Amino acid sequence: MATYNKRGYKPEKPKDSKEELEVIEGNSDTAEVIKSLDSTANKVGAWFTLNQSKVFYAIGAIAVAAIGYLGYQNFIMEPKEDEAANEMFQAQQFYEQAVNGQANDSLYHLALNGGEGKMGFLAIADTYSGTNAANLAHYYAGTAYLNLGKYKEAISHLEKFHSKDMFLKAMSLGAIGDAFAELNQLEDAFEFYKKASAHTPNDFTTPR
Repeated sequence: MATYNKRGYKPEKPKDSKEELEVIEGNSDTAEVIKSLDSTANKVGAWFTLNQSKVFYAIGAIAVAAIGYLGYQNFIMEPKEDEAANEMFQAQQFYEQAVNGQANDSLYHLALNGGEGKMGFLAIADTYSGTNAANLAHYYAGTAYLNLGKYKEAISHLEKFHSKDMFLKAMSLGAIGDAFAELNQLEDAFEFYKKASAHTPNDFTTPR
């Protein structure tokens, strides 16, 4: 069967796939992003090649630090915590007896300075610094000094006590307020009473 072309008809040239791709790439935002990522990846790769020894040293240092921290916690701090807690048990017994009214002053002194072959709160706070037991020893020592009328010493120890316990921390702040009040530093006392009442408000510590 014969074929013919109309006058003025020009056969459509097939699009070159390479040219079409170039047009798409030239106008595509996605392509620009890809080009940018490729460029960044090349730069990062080049930088890593030049600095790979430093990178490996840094990774090694982080690994050593992590292992060292875990070792310190497991082999030094945990045994230290256990030892401190064992030492403090007797001092706590003296303290509780004093609070319950049994020869208060002498028992508070034993709680602070030790007895029955065990350390008191002062030695525990110093010897086992950094442990939870040492931190708690500061609270006990501060309130013991407060009951003995040694208000400056009480403030010194209570200010070193840190706790997330909503009752104990509020009580320590109130005790500092009491010590300042006894020293007739009423503005300081008022500030600590406000801190104590505002610290995790509840029906027990806030009224006190």
